Amino acid sequence: GLWSCSSPTGPAFEGAQIAHGQRAAAGAIERVRIDRASGEPRFKVIGRAAWSDEATDESMATTGICGSGIIEVIAELYLAGLLQADGRFRSEPPHPRVRFNGVRGEYVLATADQTATGREIVVTQDDVRNIQLAKAALYAGCKLLMKRSEVRTVDRIVLAGAFGSYIDPLHAMVLGLIPDCDLSQVEAVGNAAGDGARIALLNRTRRADSAGLARRVHYIETAIDPSFQDEFVGAMHLPHMSDAFPNLEKRTTLPARTTSARPRRRGAGSTTASYNPSLT
Repeated sequence: GLWSCSSPTGPAFEGAQIAHGQRAAAGAIERVRIDRASGEPRFKVIGRAAWSDEATDESMATTGICGSGIIEVIAELYLAGLLQADGRFRSEPPHPRVRFNGVRGEYVLATADQTATGREIVVTQDDVRNIQLAKAALYAGCKLLMKRSEVRTVDRIVLAGAFGSYIDPLHAMVLGLIPDCDLSQVEAVGNAAGDGARIALLNRTRRADSAGLARRVHYIETAIDPSFQDEFVGAMHLPHMSDAFPNLEKRTTLPARTTSARPRRRGAGSTTASYNPSLT
């Protein structure tokens, strides 16, 4: 059978609602690695071949963070132990790149001398929360598809669209953006919608086939599905509150799971885990 749904991810993956977010253009940070021992970052900027720790001052002038960059930096912060599974920055032990305004933390990704504006580029607590909300909506949609089709594990994941082509599968899975799967079976196919449109315009038989497929698809309305909210709340954690990721754990060491049952719902720095239909 064929199943489909639409997940209300909002614009965070496009750089919106991110303090230093921007579209994927020259100067945007697109790749991030954080040393597990020191917590120090290195990053790669669109339009530059070198990483930040290899480049001269003249060749590294970043302007912000694009979607693939924000996915990687949050996943790396979690793997480095600077971010907890519930999305809060760790205050202990203190780290020179993690600072707090009250209870709200932020991480200095790029220092002032590495930017085009002469101002630091930071990843804030609100940035983390907005990505958590977006990734939880997407993961919850995947879980609804799996439940309805009675699938317990995923054999293959295809990422479509221009953005999907630049997502690193490992970091996407660490974040909990996609379900656990053999990482060798996660692939990007580029602008599938555009390719499909061209095929439909040029081939009447394939156009008829696609119309028939559309009539066969079982569409799940996430906004009214009774289990969406529970799946959404569970998916707020990194990578998930309870779902196992055995394939992911073969490729990287995840921080030990905490005993907390649910994300906090109140207070500064807490997670407001609720579905907002306006994000569609």
